Amino acid sequence: MIAGQQRNPEVQVRESPTGITLFYEDNGKGIPADQKEKIFLKRHYGTTKGLALFLLREILSITGITITESGEPGKGMRFEIHIPKGAFRHPSASHDDTS
Repeated sequence: MIAGQQRNPEVQVRESPTGITLFYEDNGKGIPADQKEKIFLKRHYGTTKGLALFLLREILSITGITITESGEPGKGMRFEIHIPKGAFRHPSASHDDTS
């Protein structure tokens, strides 16, 4: 990303036989390959002191949901959040509110 250039975040959803995957990506500088797992650690790399990604991964894992970073360094970050089949309600499912 060139200094002063605006990031363009994009969100996509894909369904597969194993569940649904949410993709969040931008066109920033990305995460170096050797740091992709470290950003999810309690004491992650970088200049911030936040625990957001660590806490996010921990909370999601309780329900079987996974999050990974799969972006290409120099081309932007890409987070993939996989929600396993059976752990979500599909919007096309019928709802019976006549209990």
